[in-house]
Amino acid sequence: MSLLARLAPHLPYVRRYARALTGDQATGDNYVRVALEALAAGELQLSPEMTPRVALYHVFHAIWATTGARLEDMSGIRGREDDTTRRLMRIAPRSRQAFLLTALEGFTPSEAAQILDAEPRDVDRLIADAQADIDTELATDVLIIEDEAIISADIESLVKELGHRVTGTATTHAEAVDAVARHRPGLVLADIQLADGSSGIEAVKEILKQIDVPVIFITAFPERLLTGERPEPTFLITKPFQPETVKAAISQALFFHPARQKAAA
Repeated sequence: MSLLARLAPHLPYVRRYARALTGDQATGDNYVRVALEALAAGELQLSPEMTPRVALYHVFHAIWATTGARLEDMSGIRGREDDTTRRLMRIAPRSRQAFLLTALEGFTPSEAAQILDAEPRDVDRLIADAQADIDTELATDVLIIEDEAIISADIESLVKELGHRVTGTATTHAEAVDAVARHRPGLVLADIQLADGSSGIEAVKEILKQIDVPVIFITAFPERLLTGERPEPTFLITKPFQPETVKAAISQALFFHPARQKAAA
């Protein structure tokens, strides 16, 4: 199999990553092109110890490091970047890389460590640094839809640790819709099975008819969402959950939601 054939399935994704990392598609594509040329010329090789996708991103980062990431300067694209790009560019480059590799590209921290020639513990620290920057900038009002009091309290504690404000809690569909009518949240964390037998899914669907807001489902019944019969949620956490998983999902949901609006004061 030719080199191009091996890498072709992964090229759209490395282009996406390069665009997010540099803030501009043309700039990102230049890095990808140089990486492919270096592979074709034999100047760099895909590591046989990595999967093809991990190895391709590793080569991309070798090129990035060789150039000294000179294209960090946003002056050439100022005025054309969107809100997400501006937020990304305010994150330190190394933390930005670790965050994007895991949050956008779906690599595990171990794979990201291979790509970045770093230790896994260092990648974890970089991701935490990026999440802290994001949470500080995007602090918002949060609605928690959860009928188990202890779990609701645990989620509220996590939300507050990240610097967000819990402005509403609900245990039923009706309470959730009423809470949104009283105070518009910037993020919703929702269970599926609620106190009176009502559905968190239906509550969220009704809320999304009123406002465009990122939603994270935290549930013991993920199979009720992963049916293939409706658009499946981007952020789905299974109970019992790990606190760091919830924190990471909150950062990612707020950062990547295209029409995220801050809740009214």
